[in-house]
Amino acid sequence: MARRTMISSIDVPDNPEDLDSPDSIEVGTLTIQDAEAKTPQKDLWERPPHYLPQTLPADNTPVLQFEILSARIMPPDGEDLKVKRYVIYQLTVRQDTRTAIDPQPATIDRRYTDFRDMYQNLKRDYPQQMSNIDFPNKVLMGNFSASLIAERGKAFEDLLMHIAQNSTLRSSSIFLDFLQNIELTKACQLLDERNDACIPLLENTFMLLNKIFMDRSKPVLLILCRLVAACTNSPVPHPSAEKWSALALNRYETLCDIDLLPLYIPLLHTCAHLWWQKGRDQKPITDRLTNMSRKGISINNNPTLMQAIHKLDPRSETI
Repeated sequence: MARRTMISSIDVPDNPEDLDSPDSIEVGTLTIQDAEAKTPQKDLWERPPHYLPQTLPADNTPVLQFEILSARIMPPDGEDLKVKRYVIYQLTVRQDTRTAIDPQPATIDRRYTDFRDMYQNLKRDYPQQMSNIDFPNKVLMGNFSASLIAERGKAFEDLLMHIAQNSTLRSSSIFLDFLQNIELTKACQLLDERNDACIPLLENTFMLLNKIFMDRSKPVLLILCRLVAACTNSPVPHPSAEKWSALALNRYETLCDIDLLPLYIPLLHTCAHLWWQKGRDQKPITDRLTNMSRKGISINNNPTLMQAIHKLDPRSETI
């Protein structure tokens, strides 16, 4: 999928061209580990990625890929016997090129019901675009068999590719909710608790959306600003705060989407404060604010970045 990437004049820690490349965005993310993380449940079913470089564009243009590479039964054996067991499918999203498989895929876990709900909602709201798409039926017995999981996984992959290749379906709130709502809800709960475990969830969601949507699209910039707000939410900024803040400034430099402009001034104020905390030159940021003020745009008494995000996309976090 094509990208429109502009390099910012804002001072950044490293090479700014590297900063906005997919690899550098993703390397070093997911740095906060859950101290209570348990040994992962052994996969019930798995397969290797399908990577066929000869089928990809000769000019090395990245191609979006959705793959179900593994599945496991939850709850794990011996845990919570009162809960009906179900299958979790691990969805991997990549941007492969002819010369290399994506080295930093994004992954999320989803249940059959998550895929089914998305399918039914899209079928209801966009019957014409979904008219030729079938969905696997629910079964009463044998739903843990490897053959059924493989069959369902292929159907899920086909559904996602159909959505991604249709601009109407891809831009729908239904598809976006499927991609981010579970992780975003959990991240906002953790953010409300001032728990840094929200950061890797937001990073992974950003990585995922950044592979599917344009660099300066509303879903990508909104999650990026939420990530900046989370990284700067405490008196001591998160170690990743500068990286994500510099990237957000870069992405916003030539933005024309009027829906996202309410985040711009709060983002500039947040970054200016962060630069001050880190002993960096604030002038490129304050110059932007000054220029906006000269154009008659109020730069004072604005909401915080988190408050501005909440107004655009209300969640459970404290504002």
